[in-house]
Amino acid sequence: MDLVIKNTRVIDGTGGASYRADVKVTEGRIAEIHRPETPGPRPTAPRTLDAEGLTLSPGFIDMHAHSDLALLRDPDHSAKAAQGVTLEVLGQDGLSYAPVDDRTLTEVRRSIAGWNGDGSDIDFDWRTVGEYLDRLDRGIAVNAAYLIPQGTVRMYAVGWDDRDATDAELAHMNRLVAEGLEQGAVGMSSGLTYTPGMYAKDAELTELCRTVASYDGYYCPHHRSYGAGALDAYREMVELTRTAGCALHLAHATMNFGVNKGKGVDLLALLDEAIAAGADISLDTYPYTPGATTLVAMLPSWANEGGPDATLARLHDDAVCERIREHVEVIGSDGCHGVPIEWDRIEISGTTNPALASYVGKTVAESAAERAETPWTVARRLLLEDSLGPTILQHVGHEENVRAIMRHPVHTGGSDGILQGAKPHPRAYGTFPHYLGHYARDLGVLSLEETVAHLTSRPAARLRLPDRGLVREGYRADLVLFDAETVAAGSTFDSPRTLPVGIPHVLIDGRPVIENGHRTDLLLGRSVRRTPNTN
Repeated sequence: MDLVIKNTRVIDGTGGASYRADVKVTEGRIAEIHRPETPGPRPTAPRTLDAEGLTLSPGFIDMHAHSDLALLRDPDHSAKAAQGVTLEVLGQDGLSYAPVDDRTLTEVRRSIAGWNGDGSDIDFDWRTVGEYLDRLDRGIAVNAAYLIPQGTVRMYAVGWDDRDATDAELAHMNRLVAEGLEQGAVGMSSGLTYTPGMYAKDAELTELCRTVASYDGYYCPHHRSYGAGALDAYREMVELTRTAGCALHLAHATMNFGVNKGKGVDLLALLDEAIAAGADISLDTYPYTPGATTLVAMLPSWANEGGPDATLARLHDDAVCERIREHVEVIGSDGCHGVPIEWDRIEISGTTNPALASYVGKTVAESAAERAETPWTVARRLLLEDSLGPTILQHVGHEENVRAIMRHPVHTGGSDGILQGAKPHPRAYGTFPHYLGHYARDLGVLSLEETVAHLTSRPAARLRLPDRGLVREGYRADLVLFDAETVAAGSTFDSPRTLPVGIPHVLIDGRPVIENGHRTDLLLGRSVRRTPNTN
C-alpha cells in the first residue's frame, strides 16, 4: 500500500537539523525523500497523508520493556503504540518466560506475577526462545526483540540455591544462552538484585557474557546496587564485560537514594573513561525520578532463597520475620540496594488480591498510620495475603541525576514500563512523549533533534539493526508523526493509564497502528531477530 506523507518536517534520527520534505513509502519501506529543493516532480501515491504542522521521525525504540505477556494478552497495546513506540526490547532484568521447562515456567510465572500478571489467561505453548519469538510472529501490536534472561536460565539449570554453579550446570547455562542467541535473541539480561540471578558471581556471569559476545550480542544488567554501592556496581559491570569482550548496555541507569544525590556526573565520568579505553557501552533511562518494582524484591536475598514457597514460609515464621525486618529497616538489605528502607517512600501501586485494593495509591507508612500498626506489619501482611504479588513505586530519585544522564551521547530511552496493577508508574504510558514534550520542548535539556536520536537511531545501533532507526531511503517505514508544539504525556501519578496527546499517526511497515489519534485493528508487529555473527 503506497503512501506519500507530504508537507512534513522531518527529524531523521541522526541528531542533525530537521528539514521539510515529502516522504514516499512503498511496500513497507521508505522509497523516496523529496525536499522542496530536490529537482523533479513531487512523489505521488494512491494514498496521501497531509502532515502540515506535524513532525515525522523514526518509530521510537523502547530499550527496556516489560510487555512480555502484555503483547500476547492485549492486541490493542495502546500503552506503547500511542506513544509512537514501534519496537520494544523484552526479556529484561533477568526474568522472563523462555527458555524454560515446565518447572521453571511455573516458578517464573509466580516470581514475576507483579510485573506481568500470573499468566492464567495465556496459553504458554512455547518453551524455547525461538518458540516464544514464533508466538510473537503470529501478530502483535508493535515489534519486539528479546534478551535471554539470565535469572531464568539459572533457575532452569541450577534452581534457587545461593551457591556457585557446578561445571556441568555452567555448561548447561551456556548451552541455553547459545541456543537462544542462535534462535534470534539480541543479547542477555540480568537482574542482580533479583533472585535467583543475583546468586551468580562475576566469574559465572563472565563466562555467559563470553558466549553472548561470540554471537555479537550485548549484556544488559540490572546491576547489584542502585543505592549505597551504585558506583561500585557500575564499575563491576564495566570490568566484567571488558574481561568477557562483550558489549554492555546498562539497564535503567539511574543514581537513586539519598546517598547518590548529585552523583550522576560521577557515573558518567566512569563510563567516559571506559569508553575512551575502547569499551562498547550504552545505557537507557526513563524520564522520571521514582522507580518501580515488586515489594518482595526489597527483602534480603537469603529470604528469597529456595523460591516463592520458601519465601512465604519464612514470612509465616515470626522469628525469621524479625531477622528480615532488621535487614530491611536497619541494616539495608541487598534487595533494597544496601539502603535501609524508607516506608514513607514506598507506595503500593498494585495487588493481585482485590481484597487489598485499599492499600493501593498509599505509602506503606500511610497505611500503617491508618491502622495503628508498624510499617513492617503492613508490608508482611501484603506479601502474605497477596502471595508476594504487590508492586510498588519507590520515590527515591533525583532530578539533577535524571537530566545529567539523559544528556550523555550513549543514552537511549527505556520505559521500564510495568503494565500491571491498579496504579502503575506513569512511565509505562508516558515515557516517550514526556521526553519530547517536557524535557526537549519545555525544558530544553536536549534539542528535539537530539532527543529523537536518543529514542531511535542510537537504540537501533545497539541492537545492530541495519534498516531501522532513521528516516532514510531503503529503511523500514516504522514512523511517527507528532505535533512538536503539543506532544505530551497524558499519564500522571494520579492517572497513570492516560494516553499521550500530540501523536496522531504511528506506522509500522508503512501501515497505521495509530491513525488520527486512534488505534487501528492492525497487528503489524513481529519479532525482530538478530542474525548472529558467530565468526
